[in-house]
Amino acid sequence: MAILKLDKVKKTFGSGHKQVDALKETDFVADKGELIAVIGPSGSGKSTFLTIAGGLQSPSSGEIIVNNQNLTNLNEKKRSKIRLKEIGFILQASNLVPFLTGDKQMKLLDNVKKDNMTKEELETLYENLGITELRKKYPSDLSGGERQRVAIAKALYSKPSILLADEPTASLDSDRAYEVMKLLKKETENNETTTIVVTHDTRLIEYCDKVYVMTDGILEEKSKKEVEQTDPLSH
Repeated sequence: MAILKLDKVKKTFGSGHKQVDALKETDFVADKGELIAVIGPSGSGKSTFLTIAGGLQSPSSGEIIVNNQNLTNLNEKKRSKIRLKEIGFILQASNLVPFLTGDKQMKLLDNVKKDNMTKEELETLYENLGITELRKKYPSDLSGGERQRVAIAKALYSKPSILLADEPTASLDSDRAYEVMKLLKKETENNETTTIVVTHDTRLIEYCDKVYVMTDGILEEKSKKEVEQTDPLSH
């Protein structure tokens, strides 16, 4: 079942000789329970794709459908409501509220959305991410990797139907990165979430069901073997 669909979506910045097609005309479908990797170098259009898919910015043309709801022509208030209900974000800038502890980051979500994780589920998530000891700390007290893991917990806590992760393992060491990918795979399967991970690290694709490669604003599905053969990092 298609949870996320991009139909002839395009994103252009500037005009005239300064026009840049950050995302060329793109068709994309993600089904319930899929973990999808979008890989490519910096500046290839990966983050543009992700922010458009999540309704954080509007396409220049085309349509975005989230759980049978067309986001494209909605005003920001209605888009924001759908984002809150349906979409979890793990962004490179950890997206934590600076004056709230880890626990209070979660309580803030309880104020605006129901049906989040139970107390027991949250405890298990903290343990799996290795952040149980960090729950009373503020973001400024944490390392970059610790902040990222708290941000991952925050994104998963609201049980979104779509999880969009922009370089979620960039500030983590290799062992922790693999642990996080295993956790994302498990959460995707258990909750039938649709998870899209944007990364330049091809070693992470072994955890994914599908792999897309972004090159100069063009998104193409590839087999894992094709990607591994063209990237020495994956060996």
